[in-house]
Amino acid sequence: MMHSATTGRTATGFAVAVAATALLASPSQVAAQQTHILVLTGLSGDPAYADQFSEWATTLIDTAIDRYEVPAQQVVYLAEKVELDPERINGRSTQENVEQAFADIAERAEPNDHVLVLLIGHGSHNSGESRFNLPGRDLTAQDYAVLLDTLATQRVTFVNAATSSGGFIEALSGEGRTVMTATRSAGQWNETVFGGYFVAAFADGEDESDQNKDGRVSMLEAFEYAVVQVARSYEADGRLQTEHALLDDNGDAEGTREPDPLTTDGAMARVSFLTTGDGSGLAGLPDDPAIRALYEERLALQEQVEGLRATRGGTDTAGYDAEMEKLLVALALKTRQIRSAEGDAAEPR
Repeated sequence: MMHSATTGRTATGFAVAVAATALLASPSQVAAQQTHILVLTGLSGDPAYADQFSEWATTLIDTAIDRYEVPAQQVVYLAEKVELDPERINGRSTQENVEQAFADIAERAEPNDHVLVLLIGHGSHNSGESRFNLPGRDLTAQDYAVLLDTLATQRVTFVNAATSSGGFIEALSGEGRTVMTATRSAGQWNETVFGGYFVAAFADGEDESDQNKDGRVSMLEAFEYAVVQVARSYEADGRLQTEHALLDDNGDAEGTREPDPLTTDGAMARVSFLTTGDGSGLAGLPDDPAIRALYEERLALQEQVEGLRATRGGTDTAGYDAEMEKLLVALALKTRQIRSAEGDAAEPR
């Protein structure tokens, strides 16, 4: 009994210490990691698809560079047809070029940097393997698993927006990885629109996708935005929905359609962003000094939550829950302050 009590006190102290450490870290220190982006567009099979894939890819790339200030040299774009956009496209999306792109990122990325890989195109499933269709030899989900092993010290968000992509969840799931697929199974092989809405979450849809209004869109917010927009799209067209996206970021190889950072998936995706080039993590925040300060305070509280969550509460569930409740209440109050301040600032004087 004495051993259990001691363990409980130790776990509580550890959780509080982690939260305190996160509080001392400024938002700029926490968000100092860089983002590296690899966008692959595969076989189109039709000029209309080629144009669509190109539009989605370039929208994400331009938004990442112009809006989120990701350095252009940290963005790689490989496509089926280089001639569609020779200024942006770094090469053809062949097996050899894809493998080289992963090797290059692994060489330049620092530990804890964020690597976003986005696959846009068509997928297939045959001989028991899920594939992403490329010019020449396709790469299977297992092939990508091997490539991701070279990024073991980085945080990875891997988004397969292709048809028949559901089989990638089980193959790629692992520690430090957020895996999203446009479909829930390899059997959903109809055209998908998830990729377009995932990209839009960072661009035209940012006002809606940025749910907590902190001036940046997390990978979780982008996923949730895309899921809602996909459903709306099918409903508006009067069609039966034939794609159901999944997210997995807790390493259990099981994707979910409704992630919950506290109980299932979403904790890692919630704190993964297209970070700014200067590492400030504050791009897009209001110019008003008072309101900007409130946003910065909320960012610090969010990092406290994630720091505490990383402890998983040790063996003292009650202590963990109590500390988490205090932080979440403080976060909600800070959000209310921000909305009130923004409302006052918007009123005519």
